[in-house]
Amino acid sequence: MAKSSNNDPVPALEDLSFEAALERLESIVEAMESGDLPLEKLLAEYEQGMKLASVCARKLAEAELKVQQLEKTSEGQFRLKPLAAEETPEG
Repeated sequence: MAKSSNNDPVPALEDLSFEAALERLESIVEAMESGDLPLEKLLAEYEQGMKLASVCARKLAEAELKVQQLEKTSEGQFRLKPLAAEETPEG
């Protein structure tokens, strides 16, 4: 049996790791900077790049939030503080 070509599902952008999204974004930038892309392909790559940049920014924000949530225990170890689902104002 012959292998099917390009029938493998492409992972959604949101499912990419930060590193994979950044790597894809860098390759798009290189292709765009080469000046060899036709206008339609250039626009499609630009749109894809903007989506990837958004994914990277969101993943970085999530990582930053986790780092901000780290607290040092009395034993000197770090642990993640649970986020409060709802904070009720005092009063």
